[in-house]
Formats: sequence, structure tokens, C-alpha cells
Amino acid sequence: MAEVDAVVVGAGPNGLTAAAVMARAGLSVRVYEAADTVGGGARTRELTVPGFRHDPCSAVHPLGIGSPVFRALELERHGLEWLQPDVPMAHPFPNGTAGILARSVEETAVSLGRDEGVYRLLVGPLAGRWAELSGDLLRVPWAAWPDHPVRLGQFGLRAAVPAALLDRIFRGAKAPALLAGMTAHAMAPLTAPTGTAVALVFAVAAHSSGWPIPCGGSQSIVDALVADLTEHGGEVVLDHEVRDLAELPSAEAYLLDVSPTALGRMAGDRLPDRFRSRLAGYRYGPGVYKIDYALDDPVPWTSPVCRRAGTVHLGARFEEVRAALSAVHAGRVPDPPFLITAQPTVVDASRAPEGGHTFWVYAHVPNGYVGDLTDAVERQIERFAPGFRGVVRARHVSRPADLEAGNANYVGGDIACGSAAGLRLVARPSLRRTPYATPDPAVYLCSSATPPGPGVHGMCGYHAARAALRSRFGVRLPTDPSAG
Repeated sequence: MAEVDAVVVGAGPNGLTAAAVMARAGLSVRVYEAADTVGGGARTRELTVPGFRHDPCSAVHPLGIGSPVFRALELERHGLEWLQPDVPMAHPFPNGTAGILARSVEETAVSLGRDEGVYRLLVGPLAGRWAELSGDLLRVPWAAWPDHPVRLGQFGLRAAVPAALLDRIFRGAKAPALLAGMTAHAMAPLTAPTGTAVALVFAVAAHSSGWPIPCGGSQSIVDALVADLTEHGGEVVLDHEVRDLAELPSAEAYLLDVSPTALGRMAGDRLPDRFRSRLAGYRYGPGVYKIDYALDDPVPWTSPVCRRAGTVHLGARFEEVRAALSAVHAGRVPDPPFLITAQPTVVDASRAPEGGHTFWVYAHVPNGYVGDLTDAVERQIERFAPGFRGVVRARHVSRPADLEAGNANYVGGDIACGSAAGLRLVARPSLRRTPYATPDPAVYLCSSATPPGPGVHGMCGYHAARAALRSRFGVRLPTDPSAG
């Protein structure tokens, strides 16, 4: 007999979600985590100066607040509180103006000037429809017939517009740059066929539930998941690195929140040579060069609206964003880099001592990049916030190798756990009917290397748990957890 019904390896958002779903189904569940804290890409730590609490990876969560499985788990019961900035996202320009992604379509459209009408046509019919769309978008496209086929069809028609052609669809400069910046979150070039879909997902999410920041930091999301797991009898074992599945207790199902290459190493001879070879050749995407700042004053943005935004994207125009992403995917360091920044203390004063602020920024770089990009990053910030260096009290630099050392899933600094170029955002780790399953019927992959891909939303973990429950325990769950 198995010692435990299910074992989960990795206590990131997906692993913990998978564990919580299995525990709620009445199974005995044990999670093993190599680090001394849970969290994966959703930890919060004092990286710079005591009292300044930083998120080493994820900080802003448009897909977290709207996640069907997080809604179903009711994480707010366990202390999770979402804080909404006045402006979800701003994209400033060198002349001091900015386009914004606001909670309303109307406010967003007005900020885009001459392109306000086109934006209304593109996004307006989808606004307020996130609850209908999320279940269909955040799963394997071929898993089942859509729950809302008409709404998904409306989304698909708009998503079919190539992101690389956005500058031709709009007449002005603001809308293409704004949407290109949202596309960049997928860590893919603008030529990727999924690019516009990614931008639309983020836009629709913003118009439905915002781009919020968790009170106290991203750690509060995983702490709530642990609370739900333990409430239903599950347990978490920390400081336990798993090198081989043979080290683990016997179980009916093993769910691994790890990279595909780590899956191959851990499972070893349990998997056929051909499948292990495919895992070993899994393609990773660009890395990230990240800096966390402790500031004495807020970022001195030239554009006033940026001072109220939770997220700020930095790319002077569409062509600059496109060139930066293209350079990275060609293995070159972009100059200037496109930056994604977040300023949690705009809405969360608990993240820094009185009068202080935290600031979070990263640039895409080639996988495994070992150089020093700090000066280039700060020069880019200074273009839009002159005097920025003067408010910096301390900085903590994380190169790709540092990110991988902190989270083994980030191979070469790839925080997306796999390339999103081509169709790899949906066909991950490979094109299979059930991408979470492996040739060993007891072993499943539940990391963001499976659909729907990166982001703190837990849906990779949910779908892996659903597949394991169905095949190993005869328990059937809906494709959309908020519907069950």
C-alpha cells in the first residue's frame, strides 16, 4: 500500500495549488520543497535594507486575482488581500506624456489619443468578460469544448492580429507601444503567433479585476495556499531537495512543480529513453536581469500618472520595444533594454519603513547572460525619471545565474520556465493531448512548463491535479474550477 496518496515536489504556486486541490478531494498529500520557505517565484524577502520587503520574482498579479482556481480556493479566507493601484499600468514617453491601462476601457482609450476609437473596438466587447473567458483561456486549448464558445471566438478574432503589425493597425504611437509592452510579458518576440493574445489577456484582466499587488508581498499568496492545504490535512516538508523519485515515500501519484529537464533527472528509468531525450532537449527562453531597489523617495517620473501606477513599462516607442525583444531572441543584449517595473509602495506602505519605497525592475537578456546591465537599466529609467539615481538608498542585483540559484525552475534565468516563441506557450513541454501526464502513469508535471504557462495563477497545478485525480483516483473535476 502507498504511504501517502499524492506527493508533490516543489512548493511554488503551482505545486501548492495542485496539493490543495488533491487534499480537498480527500487524499493524503505531502509537499517537498528544497528551500527553507515555500513560494517558488512568489516569495517576499528583505533583499536590500532591513525593513524593505521585496519580491525576488513576481510582484503584480493580474492573473492571480482573476484565477479560477484561486477563486475556488477562496484564498482571502486565509488572509490574502489584494491592493489596487489607482492606475494598473502606465507606459510613459520621453515627452512626459503616457498611455495607461486603466480599470475602464474608456479611460484607457482616452489616454491613447488618436487611437482611442480603435482601442474601444479591439477591447471594448471583451471588457467585463474575464469571468467567462478565464476558464477557457487558462487551460489546454484542445482539452474540451469551450464553456463560452461565442465569447472565446470574439477573443480569438482579435488575437489573430499579429503583434508585430500593431503599429500598422493604429495611427498614433501610444497604443502600439502600450500593447507591445504587455506582449513582452510572455518573454517572446512580437512575431510569436500568440503575442496579441497575451496583450489582450492582460488588457481584459485589467478592465475586469485590475493589476493588483498582494498586501505584504507575493509571499501572502503562497502562505494562503499553504493554509488551505494544511486545513485539509496536507503537509509541507521544507529543506528537502529531491534528486530522485526513489527517495520519496511510495504514492499513487507524484506531481512535480519542476522544469522539464529536472523531471527527466528525477524520474530517471521510470520514463522511456525517447521521452527523457525530449525533456533534455526542452527549449528555454530568455533570461532576466533584475534589480530590487530601496528608495528614499518615490521614483521621480516626468509623467505624473506614472506616480500612481503599480506597473510601469519603459520603451520609448513601439519600434524600440520590438528591437529590444528581437535582440534578446537573437542572443544579443538589447540597447536600450525594454524594462518592466513595479512600485509596490504606491499602495502598500507595509513594504518599507516610513518615508521609504520599494521599486522592482527587470530587463530581458539572453539566456544565461553573465554581464553587468545595471548602468543600462538605470540610464533607461533616467530617460523617464530624471534624478532616479539620487533617490536610490540600496540596490540588489539578480543576474540569470542568481535567479536560477534561488529557483531551479529558472534555467538560465528564464522565469517563464520555457520558451514562448512560436506556439510553445501552448505546446509545452511538448505537443501532447494531456501535457501534464508522462509515460509513467503515476508521474505528472505541474509547473509553468505546462499550459497555460507562466504567471502566478495556479492553473498549471490545477490541471495537473485534475488529470491525476481522474486517471489515478477516478475523481472528475471540471475544466474550469470556478464552475465546479
